[in-house]
Amino acid sequence: MARYTDSVCTLCRSEGVKLFLKGSRCYTTKCAIERRRYGPGQHGQDRKKQSEYALQLREKQKVRRFYMVLERPFAAYYAEANAQKKVPTGLRLLQLLEQRFDNLVYRAGLVPSRKQARQLILHGHFTVNGKKVTIPSYKIKPGEVMSVRDGSKKLIKELVEANPVAQQPNWMQSDLENLKASMINLPAREDLDQTIKEALIVEYYSR
Repeated sequence: MARYTDSVCTLCRSEGVKLFLKGSRCYTTKCAIERRRYGPGQHGQDRKKQSEYALQLREKQKVRRFYMVLERPFAAYYAEANAQKKVPTGLRLLQLLEQRFDNLVYRAGLVPSRKQARQLILHGHFTVNGKKVTIPSYKIKPGEVMSVRDGSKKLIKELVEANPVAQQPNWMQSDLENLKASMINLPAREDLDQTIKEALIVEYYSR
């Protein structure tokens, strides 16, 4: 299975924003982007005007890295979002990304980062509707219950207690005491990150 193995702090510096890829470290002064607010590499501090294409590409890369999705799966999410007509393509794309199992485990406050959520899911620590699911990209539907396996509760409990900020959006229901969570409904656009400019991503794939 393909995965990104280099420093994730480099990704934040490349995009110029915090992607919260290292859990609790991102909330401290040790965060790389707090110390060096410029891009990586010898030309990282150079300032240059970006073209329209560059802006579209950077927005696509930022969102892809934010959800920790590789290029081909991300393009597949866009194709699925673009195939339906009831919801704007950009919003549906973000909803599909939010429906990922690893993202929702993180959003529920059960783990400090999506990276850790992915690892723990692969190791079989979580279930969906009582059945073990080891696929981080599994699409959770509204009403499905995510929970922690009995043998993993001590480990996850420690992560919950160490998590500085429990991510619990209003479109989710989390019970951190019993280590359970579910998605009430799909998020509306106002419930999602307002810094994301999904229109640029749609323009990128429409070229």
